[in-house]
Amino acid sequence: MRLATSIAAAALAAVAVAAQTLPAAADSAYQAFGDRGRAQEVKRTVDIVMRDNSYQPQRLQVRAGETVRFRVRNAGELLHEFNIGTAVMHQQHQREMQAMFDSGMMSATSKDAMAGMDHSKMPGMNHGAMGHGGMNHGGAPMSHDDPNAVLVNPGQTEEMVFQFTKATELEFACNVPGHYESGMVGNVVFQR
Repeated sequence: MRLATSIAAAALAAVAVAAQTLPAAADSAYQAFGDRGRAQEVKRTVDIVMRDNSYQPQRLQVRAGETVRFRVRNAGELLHEFNIGTAVMHQQHQREMQAMFDSGMMSATSKDAMAGMDHSKMPGMNHGAMGHGGMNHGGAPMSHDDPNAVLVNPGQTEEMVFQFTKATELEFACNVPGHYESGMVGNVVFQR
């Protein structure tokens, strides 16, 4: 019983740290240049292959007003992200991702590291009773579901439909701790 209490206390401490690190509301900075796209408006599909700390291709060309379906395949052995944003947005998201890893919500190889854990039997750890299957901070869930990003487990493929509404200086990157710093970043170039 003491072990379960110790584990619960450690997990609650991680949640408290994450709550101080993450913003209280979902980050909507992507709305300055785009939004969630509608499948019926897709003009083309772009295939992205992620390997351990690289993208293929490393440069994307888009047009303002274009809706693109990104089919993102993780051919690596680690968890990777495809996230479209500004350099400043990526810096902020890297802190958020670090908090998700620190809390145990994600691991190096899984976006759902806590999915199989039954916290209902651990004192103070019934996240389902909190109204969210994952972690919770300040009343808002810690999640990874912004329209400009997709997180892909090794060997899997995910899709994301995004509409680019305004030309701006963007990059796509993996914000899993250490991946951006090791060069997992590419450029988004707007065509006229």
